[in-house]
Amino acid sequence: MSPTPAPQIVWHGGQVSPADRAGLLGQQPRTLWLTGLSAAGKSTLAFALERELHDRGRACTVLDGDNVRHGLNRNLGFSPADRRENIRRIAEVARLMNDAGLIVITAFISPWRADRAAARAIIGAECFLEVYVSTPLAVCEARDPKGFYGQARRGELPDFTGVSSPYEAPEEADLTLDTAQLSLAEAVEQLARLLSRPGADSPP
Repeated sequence: MSPTPAPQIVWHGGQVSPADRAGLLGQQPRTLWLTGLSAAGKSTLAFALERELHDRGRACTVLDGDNVRHGLNRNLGFSPADRRENIRRIAEVARLMNDAGLIVITAFISPWRADRAAARAIIGAECFLEVYVSTPLAVCEARDPKGFYGQARRGELPDFTGVSSPYEAPEEADLTLDTAQLSLAEAVEQLARLLSRPGADSPP
């Protein structure tokens, strides 16, 4: 895959700016990047926050790891290279959605700091908020809703984060949430407050 567009590909600017679209929707576009182990609670939090923001009149959407692999990223596996490409594609989609004025909530393990830093660079630091869902491995493994930890422990699932592949926790996350200690409502409220911190033109 070529890292840069071919010379014959030219960017065409439009007459409506991202600021125009954000103003029309009356909100500050952001991407909340939820990262953490499998079964940490990322998707549950993402969809609960989407419901809350929608009920508050905010235009938002969720990019969920499993859901995206049903379509856009269905041709990617779980090798380091494929995971890196998975995150790159999601970051590009999130940037386009932010340009359209939307609030984007992502739920991806995204285990490596370098990949999350690359996502921040694509989306733009002014829009990117990193949320570490820090639920401990023991809790995630006890939940194991998809049976993945059991498969990984039996050697049936290679390169599984937290068991046979490392997870690099954020060093300076904008917010850290442990779903073993917080109720869903408490965690969603903290996420909503993060979106309304100084710098947001129109708080959720």
